[in-house]
Amino acid sequence: MSWQEDLERLWARLPTVDPDDFGDLLGEVALIIDDPAVPADVRAFEYGCAYDSTGRSDLAISKYQQALDLGLAGYQGRRAKIQLASSLRNLGRSSESVRILAAESTSERDGLDDAVVVFCALALSDLGREREAVVALVHALAEHLPRYTASAHRYADALVAGKRPDGCQPG
Repeated sequence: MSWQEDLERLWARLPTVDPDDFGDLLGEVALIIDDPAVPADVRAFEYGCAYDSTGRSDLAISKYQQALDLGLAGYQGRRAKIQLASSLRNLGRSSESVRILAAESTSERDGLDDAVVVFCALALSDLGREREAVVALVHALAEHLPRYTASAHRYADALVAGKRPDGCQPG
């Protein structure tokens, strides 16, 4: 098995791990990602994930930023941005969270577009911009409706006088 497969197998166990055994799981993750075969950007990202999983957003932020600075891109790069923004929000830095997510595309069709919108909407709400958050969420949800998609988009637009909110909007 490759280190990627080993890592995926371990993270897949996360929802079923007893909290008392969680430290052991993270130790196994660390053993895998400390392997020199693991690229430095991926190593930093996975450490960020491990810190996030243990409620250490403060430590996760620097690891996500390091991973991005080292060139982490693609699907993992998008995950790093979403998770960085979420960690910033957890520490009361919602403006930074919105800045990161508003710059992120919501039309990649990689399974993360809606996550960008959701986490941006949460940060907008923290900033007292609930109406913009609802608009972003309705636009994202409209794309999943079997009917009424156009109506949902129009009604969402009407919430902000015909203007979509800055950032966070799908498409």
